[in-house]
Amino acid sequence: MGDPVGIPVLLVGEGARRCALPLGAVIEVMRPLPVRALPDLPPYVAGIAAIRGAPTPVVALDLLLAHPPVPPTRFVTVRTGTRPLALAVSAVEGLVRLSPDALDALPPLARSVDADRLAALALRDGELVTLLETGRLLPAEVEAALADEGAR
Repeated sequence: MGDPVGIPVLLVGEGARRCALPLGAVIEVMRPLPVRALPDLPPYVAGIAAIRGAPTPVVALDLLLAHPPVPPTRFVTVRTGTRPLALAVSAVEGLVRLSPDALDALPPLARSVDADRLAALALRDGELVTLLETGRLLPAEVEAALADEGAR
């Protein structure tokens, strides 16, 4: 994993963009499962999949990042604070460590657009990596709608 000092993350890709998930938030990586679409959710929420016997929201990373849709090759389940969530991604690139010195606060434009989902930006091998804030991938109103759906 390279440098023994740094923040351990799982690096995932979506097209040309690289994102990092804090390793402590990652539960598992799996092949994509069938997803049941639900009405009245943001486009980046693909729906719900039955993962380990529990209805789990699925967020499409490509749509979350405002990229054209790409069929996912993997689901990465992560802890969000309230419930697990599956992130549908096109590539899982592996475990790496991001140097704390390489992490920068979000620039003002990114803060205004993605403050809820992005934690920081980093340079790794000359490439920009976005550190995702897994605890805020689903807005509270989406969490409430999914909880209502699960009660049915």
